[in-house]
Amino acid sequence: MKKLIQIAGLSVVMLASSMAMAKAPNFSANVYGDGAAWGTKATTTLPAPNEHNRQSFDALYVITNSNNPEGQLPVSEAAPGNPAYNGGRWFTHTVEWTAEGFMAHGLVPVLTSYEAIQIHSSLGHLVITPGSFPDGPPVYFQCPLLPVKK
Repeated sequence: MKKLIQIAGLSVVMLASSMAMAKAPNFSANVYGDGAAWGTKATTTLPAPNEHNRQSFDALYVITNSNNPEGQLPVSEAAPGNPAYNGGRWFTHTVEWTAEGFMAHGLVPVLTSYEAIQIHSSLGHLVITPGSFPDGPPVYFQCPLLPVKK
């Protein structure tokens, strides 16, 4: 019994330490916003907004089918320094390149700003669906953007 309690205690310590590690800032490039790469801090799922706080969320665009070998990071609607940035409260949107987008570009460009998302959407190159995809980020969450450190 004592051995079982020790193992259970060790499991709790390991879980607590992995949770603490998950909350550590990641200063590697994780999100594009306003044309720059940003790091992040651990996510916290948030409840859906209501009519009183809906404006306090920015859209986060997660592109699911880029064929660019450089890879495609999610794109934020706004980033720190932009007056429209809401401090890292996000409403996830799933973005997919269309057949027209692939035909127009072949190798699609890496999108790094909300403006690029809007341009390609207006050209019919992207389909944007509010919400997340299976195994994607939460639909509503908090995750501040941090400067990338090299």
